[in-house]
Amino acid sequence: MGDDDDAVGIPEWVVTFGDMMSLLLTFFIMLVSMSEIKKEEHFQALVESFRRQFGHDDSMNSVVAGTAQPRNSHLSNLATMGRAKRFSTQEGGDKVKAPVGDSPQVRIIRPGSSTAVGTVIYFSGESAKLTDEMKRDLQAQAQEFGGKPQKIEIRGHAAPKPLAPGAPFVDHYDLGYERCRAVMDFLVSLGIDPRRIRISTAGKNEPIHIGTDPLKSKQNPRVEVFLLDEVVDDLVGSGAEQSQRITNGGPTGDTKP
Repeated sequence: MGDDDDAVGIPEWVVTFGDMMSLLLTFFIMLVSMSEIKKEEHFQALVESFRRQFGHDDSMNSVVAGTAQPRNSHLSNLATMGRAKRFSTQEGGDKVKAPVGDSPQVRIIRPGSSTAVGTVIYFSGESAKLTDEMKRDLQAQAQEFGGKPQKIEIRGHAAPKPLAPGAPFVDHYDLGYERCRAVMDFLVSLGIDPRRIRISTAGKNEPIHIGTDPLKSKQNPRVEVFLLDEVVDDLVGSGAEQSQRITNGGPTGDTKP
């Protein structure tokens, strides 16, 4: 044989194909392994591990000049977003975002960026005080809200009827606000970061029922507590300040760590 004869061996494309098949097999093994995670704390630990490895802070693209953001710059924000919308998925939770989600008592009557994660606290008459039953409901909901980066909206409502003479509230908006404040103070006492909380009041303008049925009318004086598709850090500072905070790997200014 001459020195210039072609060497006998495996074509290069076979090696490349074998590498691709190995990666694909590894990917499916990861999918199967993740599907076997039944405990929420284990899932969150896995999500946090992925965030540290592939998040914006550790990405080489984060040091590239220019305004283009790396494709994984929002991974830390999205790490718990889908899980927050669909809690208890592995226990039969609803996988589709809808006006009625995993908690049947949640009823979102306004379009917007709210999720179906939350609860509704029903008040009686013109009261703005929390009962023991209300506190138990909020304690259970606080466990679902805990450890997530999203904002929480607390929206107060009052019954569409005149306030009683001598009521300690200026108007229905004031009544709705006092109810929101009571809920907020209790959630903060349970460890919810107050920076995550947004209060709003609709007064008497968004009743669930407008008929004369007294049982249904009892659902009008209420406070809706639900998770939003908004991350706290994205609402603090200007766009330039937010970019600087991301580049520095942490919050800036007077924001808490």
